[in-house]
Amino acid sequence: MISINTYNAISQSGLSLIEDDLNYHLNGNGDPDGILVRSKNLHDYSFPASVKAIARAGAGVNNIPIDHCTEKGIVVFNTPGANANAVKELVLANLIASSRNLYSAVGWTNTLKGTEEDVPSVVEAKKKEFVGSEIKGKKLGVVGLGAIGVLVANDALALGMDVVAYDPFISVDAAWRLSQDVKRAHHIEEVWAECDFVTLHIPLTDKTASFVSEEGFTKMKKGMTILNFSRGELVEEGALEKALEAGIVRKYVTDFPNEKVLNMKNVVPVPHLGASTVESEENCAIMATKQLKTYLETGNIKHAVNLPDVELPYSGKMRVTVMHQNIPNMVSQIANVLSGYAVNIADMINRSKHTWAYTMIDLDQKLLEEEQQQVKSRMKEIHGVVSVRLI
Repeated sequence: MISINTYNAISQSGLSLIEDDLNYHLNGNGDPDGILVRSKNLHDYSFPASVKAIARAGAGVNNIPIDHCTEKGIVVFNTPGANANAVKELVLANLIASSRNLYSAVGWTNTLKGTEEDVPSVVEAKKKEFVGSEIKGKKLGVVGLGAIGVLVANDALALGMDVVAYDPFISVDAAWRLSQDVKRAHHIEEVWAECDFVTLHIPLTDKTASFVSEEGFTKMKKGMTILNFSRGELVEEGALEKALEAGIVRKYVTDFPNEKVLNMKNVVPVPHLGASTVESEENCAIMATKQLKTYLETGNIKHAVNLPDVELPYSGKMRVTVMHQNIPNMVSQIANVLSGYAVNIADMINRSKHTWAYTMIDLDQKLLEEEQQQVKSRMKEIHGVVSVRLI
């Protein structure tokens, strides 16, 4: 019986995939094989030795100690793309709303409640103060062409915008999905200099923190609107405040408000609603659950943040999976352990991601119970190996 524990409220659409499977037990008292989580902070969590994988129902994994999990042989999954449509819709909605001064106008209109004013007359007299602009014909810069960025770029084109995109690391899959009418920027400075609107869709890393900095603001087209539905730390807030005061940035729309940003002028603070739709939560839960089950049942990996994608059709009687450091001579040492037993290798795959790697070997014969324990023990003695499973 495979045991999975959940944290936070996971959509029933995902939980039912576990509850309806007789091979699984959900939220039992024993140590779990896998963990399903949304936003719970696991940095202070003491992981039982039984935990083989964690699946985050969402894209961000800041609440999970990735390095610590990797060193313990725990694969960490996220769900890129599952909430992409929800975020895309919110970006486009705010793109239009901010351009038309919609939030300020509606906020002012609500102040007329309970007054003795002739509301229609007052509205007609005041509306000229909220005159906005249309987005058709304006230039949108899309920084980052992952699942969300591609959708935003394609749909902005359909709304009549000119779209310029910057992503030096665009994947082949994203390139296939991106409209050929999206213009490519070879340098971020092209985006800053040309665009009326810029929307950020890049992950937060040590290299992307303060991606929009004082240097970038000095190169921006005056009157630009910046939309940040990725991570607040991508924008250097001190430099942002100066740019807003100087009119370089007309408006800053963010899904990550904080006390400092709230005190700046011309900020549209959205209370982190990017993925807050019923459909998005269902999609993330289903995707996370399927990833977790697939790994626990087959060893195949898709969308792990600490390991490469590794998928191999099951072709043998038993599968050996090894998570290890990406150092020389690992595969030969792993295969050498198996050479001492009366089995042949039916298929094998090895893939690496940065300093870590993953090897899967299908055997043409199932090892005896005693042999399985010997193989696991001997492989774990290899320097750099952190996890060994026999499926």
